[in-house]
Amino acid sequence: MCGREFFKFNDSAIVNGVFWSEALNKVFVDNFERDPSLIWQYFGSAKGFFRQYPGIKWKPDEHGVIAFDCRNRKWYIQAATSPKNVVILVDVSGSMKGLRLTIARQTVSSILDTLGDDDFFNIIAYNEELHYVESCLNGTLVQADVPNKDHFREHLQKLFAKGIGMLDIALTEAFNLLGDFNETGRGSECSQAIMLVTDGAVDTYDAIFAKYNWPDRKVRIFPYLIGRESAFADNLKWMACANKGYFTQISTLADVQENVMEYLHVLSRPKVIDREHDTVWTEAYIDNNMDDGKGPVLMTTVAMPVFSTKNETRNRGILLGVVGTDVPVSELLKTVPKYKLGIHGYAFAITNNGYILTHPDLRPLYGDGKKRKRKPNYSSVDLFEVEWEDKEDTLRNAMVNRKTGTFSMEVKKSVDKGKRVLVLHNDYYYTDIKGTPFSLGVALSRGHGKFFFRGNVTVEEGLHDLEHPDVALADEWTYCNTDEHPEHRYLSQIEAIKLYLSGHEPHLQCDKELIQEVLFDAVVTAPLEAYWTSLVLNKSENSDKGVEIAYLGSRTGLSRINLFVVPDELTNQDFLTAEDKEGVFNADHFPLWYKRAAEQVPGTFVYSLPFNSGSENKSVVLASTAIQLLDERKSPIAAGKWGLKWLFLSHTHFYIDRRCDISPYSAM
Repeated sequence: MCGREFFKFNDSAIVNGVFWSEALNKVFVDNFERDPSLIWQYFGSAKGFFRQYPGIKWKPDEHGVIAFDCRNRKWYIQAATSPKNVVILVDVSGSMKGLRLTIARQTVSSILDTLGDDDFFNIIAYNEELHYVESCLNGTLVQADVPNKDHFREHLQKLFAKGIGMLDIALTEAFNLLGDFNETGRGSECSQAIMLVTDGAVDTYDAIFAKYNWPDRKVRIFPYLIGRESAFADNLKWMACANKGYFTQISTLADVQENVMEYLHVLSRPKVIDREHDTVWTEAYIDNNMDDGKGPVLMTTVAMPVFSTKNETRNRGILLGVVGTDVPVSELLKTVPKYKLGIHGYAFAITNNGYILTHPDLRPLYGDGKKRKRKPNYSSVDLFEVEWEDKEDTLRNAMVNRKTGTFSMEVKKSVDKGKRVLVLHNDYYYTDIKGTPFSLGVALSRGHGKFFFRGNVTVEEGLHDLEHPDVALADEWTYCNTDEHPEHRYLSQIEAIKLYLSGHEPHLQCDKELIQEVLFDAVVTAPLEAYWTSLVLNKSENSDKGVEIAYLGSRTGLSRINLFVVPDELTNQDFLTAEDKEGVFNADHFPLWYKRAAEQVPGTFVYSLPFNSGSENKSVVLASTAIQLLDERKSPIAAGKWGLKWLFLSHTHFYIDRRCDISPYSAM
C-alpha cells in the first residue's frame, strides 16, 4: 500500500479504464436528453484519461503536446479529497545543488497546483536552520488561493543549496505548526499532511513521530525522494508507511507531474471507504470553450467522486475518478425572481470561502467583444471587496457560516457599469441554497416597496392581450420552468403560461404570482396599442419627426413596442433586441432606461445619449418617464407615458411599475 507499485500506471490499466468507462456515453446522452442545460458532462479518471460529452477536438500547444490533466483541475481535487492542511518541507542542503534543486522547485510547484481554496499551506526550507519561504508568514498557514500560491512560487526561485540538512528540526517545526494552527479553529483537522521534498534521510526519526503523531497518526507523511540514488529510500519508505502516507521517487523533471498526483489517491481513501459522495461546487472561472457572442462565459463546476463498488476493493479505498458538469453562472441568476428585487435590488452568491461566485460588481473580463481577456485573480475576489461598507465583515461572515437573516447598511452603489454612483440604504437577506457550498444574498433598498398596486383580470382576458404581436416577455426570466421535462422544452414562455393556466399540465412548474401580475399588466396596457396606431395613422408630414420607437416596460418583464418607422429605417438595429443587453430585461438587471426613469419624479422625462456616441451627428436620444397612479391614500408608480417632438433621430420609451419604489423590500 505504501510502495509505488500499488498505483503504478501502465498502458493496460488505462486501456481497461477507457473500455469500462465507455458505458458513460449512454448516460451522458440520456442526461442531456432529460436536461439540455447540461452543456458539458465529463469523467476524469484517476488513471489520467478524460472522457467528455459532447466530444471536442483537442488542440496541441506549440510543441505538439496536449498538456491537459484533469487531475490538476480544482473540480477534481475538491471532489476527490477533503480540505487539508499541508506543510511542505524542502531540503536545501548542499547535496541538493543543481538539477536536484530544480526538480525540487518543480515538485513543490506541482504540489501547489493540487491545492485549492479549501486548503491551507506553508513552505519551509531547511538545512542546519529553518527558512520559511515567506518570512512574513512564520508560524502560520495561509489559504491556498491563486494569489498566495503565485506569491510562494516567486519565492521558490530564491532558494539555494548549502550546508547540512537537519530533518529532525524541520519535522518538529512542521508538527508544531500544524498543531498550533488547528487550535485557531481554522483549516481542517480531518486531513493533515507533511510533504517532504529531499534527496535522502539518514534516520527514520521515529522518536519525533512517537512524540507528535502516534498512535493516532493524524498527520500523513509524503516523502518525495529527489534523484536516481536510492541509498536512503528505505528510511523514507518507512516514514511514509508508519504515518499513513506514500513514498515517491522523482528522478527527472518529466516524472514530477505524474508522481506528485499519487498523494491524492491516499487522501481520497477515507472518502472512498466511507462512501462519502459529497457534491462540490467550484468557484467561478472563465470557460474559453463557451462563447456568448461577447467572449468567454463565466462558469462553475459541480462534481462528485466515483468509487469502486467491488467488495474486494472497497476496504482498499480505490478512487476511480471524478464526474462533473459545468453550469453557466447566468443559469443560476435565472432562478432569482428579479421582479421581487426591484430595479436596484440584486442577487449575489459567495463560496464557503467568501469568494464571489456571482455579483453585479464582479467584472472578470476586460476589453470588448471577442478580444476580452480575463483579469488575474478574478476567481478570488472576496465579498468585502465589493460590499465595501461592511467594515466588520458582518454580511460576509454570516453567509460563510451559513446563517440566515437580514441586516442593513448604507453603501455607495455603482450602477451602469460604474458610470454612476447612488447612495442606497440596503437591506441584505442571506441564506444558503440547499445542497450547494455557496450562500445566496439579496440586496434591497430600504424603505421602498411598501405599497402595491394590484388588480384582478380573468385568464381569458389576460391571455388575449398577452398574445398580442407587440407584447414580449423578458427573454431570460423564468415564468415557467420548461427545462425540467422534455415535453416542455420547446415551449416559449407565453406558450408555457397558456398550458399552465389550462390545468392540463400539472407537472409544469410556474411562478403563480408572477403570472397573475403579468396578465394584469397585459390587460391594463392593452389600450396603448390602439393609441399608438392612431398616432401613426393621423400624424402629419412633420409631426413627431424623428421618433422611431415607442415602448413600455413593466416590473413583471412585460414590454410593448411600437415602430413609427419601418424596421430597415431604424438608426439602431440592435435596440430592444436580444443583442441589446442593456436595453432589455435580463436575468441580472432591469433595462437602463427603466432604472433611470424610476429614479426621477414621475411625470418628468429623462433624456440620455449612449456613452459611446462620441461626436457622431446622428445620435440616438432616449427619453423615459414614470407614470404615477394618483390615489387619495398612497401614490405608487403605475406606468409611463410619452408625448414629445424630437429634433434628433430618437427613441421614446416609458415603463410601468405597480409599486412606488425601486426595490420591493416587503415582497421578500
